[in-house]
Amino acid sequence: RRPHHGQEVPLGLTVALLVLVAVLGSLIAAGLPLLVALLGVGVGIGGAIAFTAVTELNQMTPALALMLGLAVGIDYALFIVTRHRTSLLHGQDLVESISRAVGTAGSAVVFAGLTVVIALTALVLSGLPILAEMGLVAAFTVAVTVLVAVTVSPALLRLMGTRVISKRGWRAAGFATSGDPNSRTTPDDGTDEEHGGWFVRLVTLRPWLTVLAVVGVLGVLAIPVGSIQLGLPDGGREPTGTTAHTAYTTVGEQFGPGINGPIVAVTTLPEELRPTDEASLANVQAMIATRLKVIDGVRSVVPFGVSPDQATLAFQVVPTTGPADPATAETFHRVEFTASQLERRENIKLGLTGQTVANIEVSERLAAALPAYLAVVVGLSVLILLLVFRSLVVPLIATGGFLLSIAAAFGATVAVHQWGWLGALFGVHQAGPLLSVMPIIIIGVLFGLAMDYQMFLVSGMHEARSHGEDSRTAVRTGFVHGAKVVTAAAIIMTSV
Repeated sequence: RRPHHGQEVPLGLTVALLVLVAVLGSLIAAGLPLLVALLGVGVGIGGAIAFTAVTELNQMTPALALMLGLAVGIDYALFIVTRHRTSLLHGQDLVESISRAVGTAGSAVVFAGLTVVIALTALVLSGLPILAEMGLVAAFTVAVTVLVAVTVSPALLRLMGTRVISKRGWRAAGFATSGDPNSRTTPDDGTDEEHGGWFVRLVTLRPWLTVLAVVGVLGVLAIPVGSIQLGLPDGGREPTGTTAHTAYTTVGEQFGPGINGPIVAVTTLPEELRPTDEASLANVQAMIATRLKVIDGVRSVVPFGVSPDQATLAFQVVPTTGPADPATAETFHRVEFTASQLERRENIKLGLTGQTVANIEVSERLAAALPAYLAVVVGLSVLILLLVFRSLVVPLIATGGFLLSIAAAFGATVAVHQWGWLGALFGVHQAGPLLSVMPIIIIGVLFGLAMDYQMFLVSGMHEARSHGEDSRTAVRTGFVHGAKVVTAAAIIMTSV
């Protein structure tokens, strides 16, 4: 099924190009990450589309793969290009610089991509086929993009030669002739990439004060998480004045909010209870309807369907509350309990269906799968970071930062979309429960990014430490070399 992507792809690429030009200072260099990302996404999504010869894909599946593939492809190639440029500006030979960039930044890209692939593949734990499909296709696309980044990028860098840095960049670094290390007119004091140096010196001057301040701010943002409610959108969430919202509110006002999301109850009668005439049919319908009507939270019960053999009856159970109201879920579970009682005592099988039931069950299934999903992705990624850095502190810091980020993101989302704070500013017309699939998808995406950015920053610190710098100096060096590219990568990911 062809996805409808609208204008988000060219818009995202335009923003990404502007950011890359601003960071790299060269249109030629900025084109390389875009080319790598487009190639990786083309192969990844092309493979997924080829797979539709044997099965269908939901139209949202390519959209997620496209966005993630573009964003991480640009990020990964940018990281390799930036490391190569830094080495060149410090006087290294072209081929040696490419080799070192692939050996250091490339290794970080592989492990960072692995964490993203794990987080996306683990969406199969959600128990929902559509999420499993989206996760697997996106993971495949990211894996292809990583492969392209570590193979095509160095080849293109070799073809580009010294043009990966503009003439102005060479002159600013003190070179009289572009790419000639012997033409340097000023000594290499290691400050060519001193972007953010003042900031890292400030935050490392009193590190515990910085930690407490950040934890405090994120903790305040996370406070609303305790009241998070999940559901699926209905007409009540549409903008005021639209036909959908007007119809929804009018029906609710005139006939009660539950009429917008009735529960459909379908019963299969045992042989001895099957009606033989109109009178006995009415009696059976009245008996079942009465049993359902006395349930707390049920407004009305209306028989609306009978099978030709009169063995199957259908009822419309209208709750007193709307489909997105948490009280409706409690009513549904009370109806479920009554259904189990009818089957056990009177052998009347009563099944429940309808959009409201589907929304409730999907939300509850996702909520139940979330802890296991979180445990798997965090556990496996901690193991990866342990293997990379051979340190327990680095994975714990990365995991703690991710959990704080997730809590703050969800807290802010609850405040805006569920409580309605600053709703007008963010285009939220009607406050209400959050989309039920949102937490597990956001965790999958945000976890991969958190590990990526941690990997990019700490790998530079780890490299500086291995070259003999003391710990605090190595932290500052790694930050200075990585902060600019991580910030650019985050802007690109947000834009896409």
